[in-house]
Formats: sequence, C-alpha cells, structure tokens
Amino acid sequence: MNRRNFIKRSSLATGGLFFVPQFVKAFEQNTAKIFNPKKVVIVQLKGGNDGLNTIIPFRNDIYYQKRKDIGIQSNGILKLTDDIGMHKNLGALKKLYDNGYLSILNNVGYPNPNRSHFRSTDIWQTASNSNEYLQTGWIGRFLDSTKSQPYNAIEVDESLSLMLKGKQQNGLAVTNPKLLYQSLKQPFFNDVLSFYKDEHLSEHNLGYLYNTMIDAKSSAAYIYEKSNTNTAANSYPNNVFGKQLKTIAQFINSGLETQVYYAALSGFDTHANQNMKQARLLKIYAESMAHFVSDLETNNKFDDVLILTFSEFGRRVQQNAAKGTDHGTANNVFVIGKNLKNQNKYMGQPDLGNLDFNGDLQYEIDFREVYATVLDRWLGVDDAQILNKEFSKLHFL
Repeated sequence: MNRRNFIKRSSLATGGLFFVPQFVKAFEQNTAKIFNPKKVVIVQLKGGNDGLNTIIPFRNDIYYQKRKDIGIQSNGILKLTDDIGMHKNLGALKKLYDNGYLSILNNVGYPNPNRSHFRSTDIWQTASNSNEYLQTGWIGRFLDSTKSQPYNAIEVDESLSLMLKGKQQNGLAVTNPKLLYQSLKQPFFNDVLSFYKDEHLSEHNLGYLYNTMIDAKSSAAYIYEKSNTNTAANSYPNNVFGKQLKTIAQFINSGLETQVYYAALSGFDTHANQNMKQARLLKIYAESMAHFVSDLETNNKFDDVLILTFSEFGRRVQQNAAKGTDHGTANNVFVIGKNLKNQNKYMGQPDLGNLDFNGDLQYEIDFREVYATVLDRWLGVDDAQILNKEFSKLHFL
C-alpha cells in the first residue's frame, strides 16, 4: 500500500464525499455545544438568471422598449402588485408568496460588479469585495467561528464549493449517503484499516491517510444510519434539482444535526433564445421548491428552515440580437421561510430609468446585508466576525 495507490483507489469509491484531511471527521456528538435547530438551505441559480423576466416590472414602458422580442407579456405574468408580477411558470412559488412564506429582495448586488461567472460566483461564495480574493467561504468561516463539526454544512454535489471551505474546518459534499456508506465497506478500505499496527502508518506519508479513512467510515455510517430513518416524499420532480432537494429534505426530516445545506440549478446563461430556456428552468425551480416546502411542513420541520436563492449576477436590461440577454449586475434574491415579516414580501423595484454607464441595473442591497441578517437573526452568530465587516441588517426576519 502506498500513498499514490491509496488516493487513486479511494477517489473512485467515495460516493460523493469530498476527501480531504481535517474536515472528513466522525459525526461525533459535541456535548459541550448547545444544539441550534435553525437551518439554512442555499440555492444557486447558476449561469446568471434574468431577474427582469423572473420578477417582471410590467407597468414600466422602458422594460418593453428594451425587450421588444423577449419582454414577458400580460398573459405570461402572475400579478403580485399593481406594478410587479412573476413569470407564469413560477405558479408554485406564488402560492408560497400568497401564504406569506416568500420575500423577494430586488436590486441585490455589490460595488464594482464583475460579469465573469467564475469570479462573481467566488465573490458571492466568499462574501468578498470585488477586488478582494479570499480562500475561505462565508459558510466555511461560519464553521470555523462556531467550532462546528464538518456535518454542520453539506453540499449535495460531487465536490465541495468554495462557500463551504474554511480555514480550520470544511463542510462535506455528499450525493448519495447509501452509496457512500456501502463504498466505504468494500474490502479495499478494510485492507487499509488492517494496517493500523503497521509502523509505516505512523509516518507522515501515510499516517494522515489512515486517520482520514477512520473518520470517513465513521462519517459515512452516521449519515447513512441517521438519514435512513426517514424517507422523503416520492412526488418530487424527476430531475437533478428535485433529487437534490429530496435528499436535503431527507436529511432535515431525519434530524441530522446540519445547519447549512447547499444545492444548485444550472443552465441560466441565456445568451440566445432565452424565453423558452428560462421558462423551463423556472418551472423546475418552482415546482421542486414547492414539493420541498410541503415535505418539510408535513414533517413539522419548516418552522426551523430558511431558504435563500441567489444567482451570481442578473442580465443586461437591453436584449441582444440573439433574443437573449448578456451578463449584467443586480438581481433578485428569494427568501423562503415560515417566520418572515409579511410586510416585507417585496423589497424594491428595478430602476430602469437610472442605469449605470454600461446600461445595467444599479444595486441597492449589498448581498452581504442578506448574509449578515441570516447570520445574526437566524443562526445567532457574530456576523461581523464571519463577514470580516459590519453590514446593515434587512427586515425580512
């Protein structure tokens, strides 16, 4: 057994667990820490969702002037107020809005916005300034600050995003707890464990791998055995995003002591033929989210769950020649929960008459104000320590 072969073989059998020393720890009960039942589910609409065709300013003439081909007409709008409506494919989301479970934050962004998918995603995930490059994510720093175990933040994906990486502690990436558990019971891993008394495992070269192996097996057993006590509803839409939310619901309903979950829906980079592509994705998002909320309500878990949905940027106000939109700036953020302040169902409208020098929307809410509000008023931690700066709190909580 050598280090190269161990890494090669173990990487094929992790079942979605991001294998790195320090954060693949046993899911041990920390009796010294008071358990906080509050949970946050973060969803990214990857690619830059067009906020103007999601929450539509249908009374604004500028909107239709700049979007002659792709502007959503009245028969495609679900009216929220006298001025604003939802895309019709968000019908399942509108029911949450009508129940007081949804707050819509508009014009959310940051100073000197970056229009690169990768860079802007990093900014949102690390809560950095646009000219600042951080190596830790805001949820990773939450884990560091609270001295949490890795299970306190789970991404339902094959690999771990920067958002969940801290300096001392990282979250976990898990897709299928059963597959992960079964993979780590394979003979190869038992062979590794049989080397416990081998003096080579105490060497720097292999010792840390052995400890990681022990922690991984314990973690896998905890996730599988705990989540196996609950089966999520079978009515979720049969798509990747629906399956992600179904997995998260299973974790939450089973009582897994995880405070933060992260999932994503991809495909929103609609440079051409936008309307049909976006309509399909919005329907997937809304219907999957409605099933998720219903599942949590059925299991009496929704009271303690807050759901944030963001996209790394919005789109340009002016449509392009391909009947699509190019990368823009400020955008919508959706906040879903049972304990929202109803008077703040909708915050702000896009000011299409006051665009920046590039013809883009100007932000009014710094996205880190959203994070600060969640950290302070929901998770009950020092938001300034985690975000490296004091930000104003919003009024949706």
